[in-house]
Amino acid sequence: MDIDPTDALPRPFPRTPLIDPFERAITYLRVSVTDRCDFRCNYCMAEHMTFLPKAEILTLEEIDRIASAFVERGVRKLRLTGGEPLVRRNIMSLIGTLSRHLGTGDLEELTLTTNGSQLQRFAQQLADCGVRRINVSLDTLDAQKFKEITRWGDLNKVLAGIDAALAAGLRVKINTVALKGVNEDEVDDLIRWAHGRGMDLTFIETMPMGEIEADRTDQYLPLSLLRASLARHWTMSDIAYKTGGPARYVEVAETGGRIGFITPMTHNFCESCNRVRLTCTGTLFMCLGQEDAADLRAAVRASESDDLLHRAIDEAISRKPKGHDFIIDRRSKRPSVGRHMSVTGG
Repeated sequence: MDIDPTDALPRPFPRTPLIDPFERAITYLRVSVTDRCDFRCNYCMAEHMTFLPKAEILTLEEIDRIASAFVERGVRKLRLTGGEPLVRRNIMSLIGTLSRHLGTGDLEELTLTTNGSQLQRFAQQLADCGVRRINVSLDTLDAQKFKEITRWGDLNKVLAGIDAALAAGLRVKINTVALKGVNEDEVDDLIRWAHGRGMDLTFIETMPMGEIEADRTDQYLPLSLLRASLARHWTMSDIAYKTGGPARYVEVAETGGRIGFITPMTHNFCESCNRVRLTCTGTLFMCLGQEDAADLRAAVRASESDDLLHRAIDEAISRKPKGHDFIIDRRSKRPSVGRHMSVTGG
């Protein structure tokens, strides 16, 4: 009997779509390209952060390789985060390289979440690379309060960046963390400002991630209470609008604009989770609110072939949990998850 010599060769790992144990298709990858940020938002970071050594950080080429492997497996939306993604050196070269997947149609959307500090410099380049929509994190329109929240941010620089993004044709969504006793008196002004400029506005509950100086039980504002307060001033109707993330949207009759609510604490949205998160060190977190993770950096650096990488991705997705375990506990005052959001990716 003749023997086919190719039988002795290793079989390529099959590039099948990613389906987790609960039959959810994984179509959304969030990639933290750096843990560094030019702000120190007091609900996100400690004031004196120790950042990761360069050797532990994925190169831009490695990020492209891992992200492209996910695109090959059916990921249709790719979001770059940080820290602050636009402070990563040569970040536009990575965005330009990843944009090839938009050209082939394999990727529906390439986007990013930013604090806006570098937008004035990069907005037009982002648009030229095929980015059509971005999220800007902004918690107040009060310059002094902004500096207190971010510790050393410049509100005018962020507002100029938003202007530049809109001028470049980017659609901008504002993300606002609802902070009790800090910005709850500004929500009406934020709605008028954002909707007046054609921008959606999403409110987010503070999440118990990483040790910070403040007590999160003092910061925590349930969005159920915020929405009830808004209903006294605005006519809101639930709509089916989705952007691929966990926000639930309403339309405001008075403005015609949309408000989103992201409620990891008061309403667990895990049943429809379609996303995983890659850190700048190559660690894949299958759930934002769990510590279980997979090391994709080792797989990338062990072989020039992507087979090991795809095997590691498959094994990781097979462990994706049904949901997170977030809780804000006044008794222990300990975060549910030890790592900071800047490490995992905002």
